[in-house]
Amino acid sequence: MAKTQVTMTINGAEVESLVETRTLLIHFLRDDLGITGPHIGCETSHCGACTVDLNGMSVKSCTMFAVQAEGADITTIEGMAEADGTLSALQQAFVEEHGLQCGFCTPGMITRAHRLLQENPNPTNEEIRWGISGNLCRCTGYQNIVKAIRNAADSLNAGKEAAE
Repeated sequence: MAKTQVTMTINGAEVESLVETRTLLIHFLRDDLGITGPHIGCETSHCGACTVDLNGMSVKSCTMFAVQAEGADITTIEGMAEADGTLSALQQAFVEEHGLQCGFCTPGMITRAHRLLQENPNPTNEEIRWGISGNLCRCTGYQNIVKAIRNAADSLNAGKEAAE
């Protein structure tokens, strides 16, 4: 199989690797790099378990080849925590609001919610539901996920107001 050299930044660290041109980004992350936070769910882009943040956009990593991420800046759930290792406000809100049950969708859901809050720092509950609509959860019924994202938005906005 044909291989190509790729370089990208993942969770703040530059990564260089030789990759088969047909390797999906999700398989590159998990199998080649050992970054197992993004999950393989449906492999058809329906579930969102493989969601990563790529150059400021939510991307389902099962829908693109690793070579397409050449030069990209990628953040996975492993890169969501604070610099000191504590949970981000969003991760903490998922814990506090019981926004997860089995945890399978959680990495993709939090990664998508992170980007949603970057795009819209103060979303309504309806906007939250729409914003996460590409990520499926088979356990929670979404109520506590929406509460968690709302909680994180309120917490982040309160922090911004206090800093001003």
